[in-house]
Amino acid sequence: MRFSRLAAALLMPGIAASLNGCKSPPTSFYTLSSDASLQRSGDALTGTVVVGPVTVPDLIDRPQIVTRMSNNEVALNEFARWGEPIRSGVAATIAGDLARLLGSDRVSMSSQSVADTQAWRVRVDIVQFDSMPGEAVAIDALWTVHVAGRTTLLTGRSIVREPAPDAGYDALVAAQSRALASVSRDIAAAMLRAPPP
Repeated sequence: MRFSRLAAALLMPGIAASLNGCKSPPTSFYTLSSDASLQRSGDALTGTVVVGPVTVPDLIDRPQIVTRMSNNEVALNEFARWGEPIRSGVAATIAGDLARLLGSDRVSMSSQSVADTQAWRVRVDIVQFDSMPGEAVAIDALWTVHVAGRTTLLTGRSIVREPAPDAGYDALVAAQSRALASVSRDIAAAMLRAPPP
């Protein structure tokens, strides 16, 4: 009995140290952000703008941030996660970018209630959203802008590669946000060239 207590007393610090050594790293949550440096290049756009729906590949439509390791290998980091669904993050980022580029405070996401039947409707389908830590972010986006009552659509494709030389997730998400700003620039330029609704 005495030996068992002594052995237990000697083993407890080692067991505690082992358990502490197995502790998981804390989970970090990330969000995309609109580019505060964007500026309007011409007259402000009149009318309401609604961004959405936005679609993303199934591969990245998950809470974990997905990175591409090679052509055939991806990694999901359980401890680097999105703070909101990626589709919502992309829509909010593009809406924020367009508000600056179009000089309008009447830009919203499609999940918000908009009564204006003559609103510009911006649909974005993300075909590729590859993130290579320490290298770059690659985004391929198809987009369509429709105005109620019109038969013609504005359509385009934005293929963007944004450097991400730092390996951390902060730098990677910042590069993703900059890449989406390039997509937003293409959409805004097409809208500003179009005749008003």
